[in-house]
Amino acid sequence: MTKSIEKIFPFVLTLGVIAADQISKLIVSRVLPYAHPVEVLGNFLRLTYVKNPAVAFSIGRNLPAPGRQIIFLVLPLIVLGILLYYYFFARDISKGQRWILAAIVGGGIGNYLDRLFRYGGVIDFIDVKFYGLFGLTRWPTFNLADSTVVVAGLLLLITYFKTEMKRKNE
Repeated sequence: MTKSIEKIFPFVLTLGVIAADQISKLIVSRVLPYAHPVEVLGNFLRLTYVKNPAVAFSIGRNLPAPGRQIIFLVLPLIVLGILLYYYFFARDISKGQRWILAAIVGGGIGNYLDRLFRYGGVIDFIDVKFYGLFGLTRWPTFNLADSTVVVAGLLLLITYFKTEMKRKNE
């Protein structure tokens, strides 16, 4: 595989994340009643269809609507631009890290599409009991795009620290 194809191929994962995210949100919006939890694993895991007009964990929910819309449409584009710049131009990025970044980009685009095309905000539906940790009875409701960004972000941090530890030991 040539270098340029190796750089582009992980975007297959980006497309897969976007598709899975958007399909799951479409199903949720058509099947689940709004704001009425449906138990999947008792009270531990529920599906609860809600819309989040803010960013992760409802940060910015209390900002005035026009300002909130501008910030939430511009800020993600800046972050995606930085990630893509790093993806294409960083010299020390591994193949695995490219796949991880492609997953993060997919999750980001999945939620961005909601901001552009779904009235009321990003569709969230995964509702997990949190047993009082951090003062939360339940974790803030989230979606597949959110999950992808968080898990891939943690994997990226782990690979970064692992690489740094390896460099220090050499």
